[in-house]
Amino acid sequence: MSNSLLDTTIRYVQAELRDAEGGHDWFHTERVWKNARLIAQEETADMLVVELAALLHDIADAKFNGGDEEIGPARAASFLQQQGAPHDLTRHVALIVQHVSFKGGNTASSWSSPELHVVQDADRLDAIGAIGIARTFNFGGFRGRALYDPSVPPALNMTAEQYRNSSAPTINHFYEKLLLLKDRMNTEAGRRLAEERHHFMVHFLEQFYKEWNGRG
Repeated sequence: MSNSLLDTTIRYVQAELRDAEGGHDWFHTERVWKNARLIAQEETADMLVVELAALLHDIADAKFNGGDEEIGPARAASFLQQQGAPHDLTRHVALIVQHVSFKGGNTASSWSSPELHVVQDADRLDAIGAIGIARTFNFGGFRGRALYDPSVPPALNMTAEQYRNSSAPTINHFYEKLLLLKDRMNTEAGRRLAEERHHFMVHFLEQFYKEWNGRG
């Protein structure tokens, strides 16, 4: 059943995300899926749960659904139920989809599992490094945000609602999320893989400010 269910899930997600914003499309999901499988090899985790949750983690992102945090888990659960997946598997995947996203600086998850830790780290890896930078500016452009405004400082202690509704310049997002992720990885593999990507972002910001301020 597992291979058949995974193949069906892949086709479903590809179809659902065909017209998604470039930072949250099928290719993002595919990268998270690959990262999750890589991390899970070093963890004690149920690989089927990990793979299904990674594939379904952005099936209905709240950012594109009026801030509704329930639609993603509900859609993931509905799909798995339609495929005849066991109740415990369906529930576990839906809980991961519900809790996987970064919700802002002050927000801690109220639920965890080894499989959530793997998928969360895989998703966070795709938010940092070169891909993370590209995704951040793509989303900023999608939302019509300024690149940078020195008069608008980053907000480091936002609630989940403030974080979700923020329209701050894109550079602020590095300080409000991306640079925080290295130290919030759950797994040893996640921490190791995040290190290089974090340093790449630090160097990018140094170069950005150098060019912004007209320094040689």
